[in-house]
Amino acid sequence: MSNSSAMRREWSVRSDISKIEPLVAEVVNLCLSAGMSSRACRLNISVALTEALSNAIICGNHSDAAKIVMASMSLDATSLTLEVTDEGQGFDASEITCSPDDADWLEREDGRGLFLMRSLMDKVEIQKPSQQHGGLTVRMVLHRS
Repeated sequence: MSNSSAMRREWSVRSDISKIEPLVAEVVNLCLSAGMSSRACRLNISVALTEALSNAIICGNHSDAAKIVMASMSLDATSLTLEVTDEGQGFDASEITCSPDDADWLEREDGRGLFLMRSLMDKVEIQKPSQQHGGLTVRMVLHRS
């Protein structure tokens, strides 16, 4: 894929967890069609994007179906960039300290999303889109090998 054939897609979905799987499947299929490795598509991208969307819907928007989650992907010859933005209050990512070294790691039902995203993607950034609007954007980058 040359830089001139870069691909960009955007989605807007209601805060409903049933929207996660179809969106992830579409992104995975687009990445597979663009020649990314099956492992990267089916593991790294699938898990990281599922976690980001789950966090946005459940934690960011508190599963409020009146709120939306915006997702986008940009894919070029060198990397894939995924962004997920919610309409919630946001949080300080430095306060999320959950790690596999924690005694309750295996019993926890939550708290692993950022760890997984950071483990599966080459770069993860978290930022507030603007001061006037609530929400948080998670930007994940995976370099093509």
